[in-house]
Amino acid sequence: MRFYLALALIFLCNTSWAQEWEDHETFSGPQSSTTLKVISSTDTDLFAPLIQAFMTKNPDVAVDYFVTGTADLDRLFRKEPDGFDIAISSAMDLQFKLANDGYARALNTIVHPPWAHWRKSLFAFTAEPAAIVINRSAFDGWPVPRSRQELIEALRARPEFFRNRIGTYDVNQSGLGYLFATQDARATDTFWRLMEVMGSLGVRLYCCSGDMIDDLISGEIMVAYNVLGSYAEARSDNQNTLEIILPSDFPTTMMRTALVSRNSKNWTAAERFIQFLVTYQSNPAEDTQSLPPLIDRKNGSERATIALGPALMTFLDTLKRNKFLTEWENAVIQN
Repeated sequence: MRFYLALALIFLCNTSWAQEWEDHETFSGPQSSTTLKVISSTDTDLFAPLIQAFMTKNPDVAVDYFVTGTADLDRLFRKEPDGFDIAISSAMDLQFKLANDGYARALNTIVHPPWAHWRKSLFAFTAEPAAIVINRSAFDGWPVPRSRQELIEALRARPEFFRNRIGTYDVNQSGLGYLFATQDARATDTFWRLMEVMGSLGVRLYCCSGDMIDDLISGEIMVAYNVLGSYAEARSDNQNTLEIILPSDFPTTMMRTALVSRNSKNWTAAERFIQFLVTYQSNPAEDTQSLPPLIDRKNGSERATIALGPALMTFLDTLKRNKFLTEWENAVIQN
C-alpha cells in the first residue's frame, strides 16, 4: 500500500497539477456539461468578465482557469499539451513559437483579420501598450517625463530620490518582459542608456505588472517602466495616485493571443471560446470590455502593434537570447 501511495505522490509532483498557481478559479453553471481547462497569464479579475460573458451565451461550457507567468505557461504547456484546452498569453513570441512548433490546432472556421492571426492557429484578441507608470507624488513640482529620453533626464536629475525606487520586469523570468525589452532594443539605443541609468540606481526587478503596480501605489517604488497599461488602468480606485504615460518617442504595443491545444479533447467548445474572444474584443463599440479591444475605439481601425509573424522568433534563438541577456544583465545588475 505504501508503495502505491509513494508512486501516486511521485506522479503528482511531476505533473503540472502540482504547480503552485498564481490563481485558479472554476467558473461553472447548472447547465455545464463540458469543462475547458485554460492556462493563462492574465489575472483572473481582468479575465473573469470575458469568461462570464462567454458562459452567458454558452451555458453548457464551464471554464477551469489557471493563472501563471508567461515563461512558466510556455514551459508547462510544452510539457503537458494534453493537460489544457486553451493557452492565453501576453508573450506573443512564446505563443508564436508554440504555434509554429505544432502545439496549436488550426481553427479554419474562425473569421479574423489576417494581421491578427497566424495560419488560423494563433489568434490575437487585445492590443495593449507598454507604459511608464509613475506615482504622481514623485513629480509634484517636477516635469513629468513623456518619453524614454525625458525619463533618463528625470532620473539623472534626482538620483538619490529615485535610488531603489524604480521598477521593471526581470527579463530572465518574464516572457512578456523579455518581449518588451527586445522590441525596445530593436527600435532605439535609448533603451540601453535607460537600462544603464536604472541599473545604476538599483532598479527593482519584477515578475509581473501587478506586483509593480502594487508597489507604486504603496510608494515602495515611484516609477515603473514597461508596465502593461491595461493593468494600471484597471486600478481605477488609484487614479489620483498613478499616472500612465505612453512614451511619445515610439510605442511598444503587444497583442494578447490565444490558441487551442492540438491535443484538446474539447476542441469544438474551445473553438467556440476563441470565436467569442476575437468577436467580442474586435468590437470597438463594446464598452464593457475588461481588457483593451483589438481595434481602436476612436476610429475602428487596426492599431500599431508588434507584428504577429516569424520575426517574433528572432530573439528566441539560443545564441541571440544569451547575448541579449548578457548585455541586459551588464546594464541592469550593477553590483
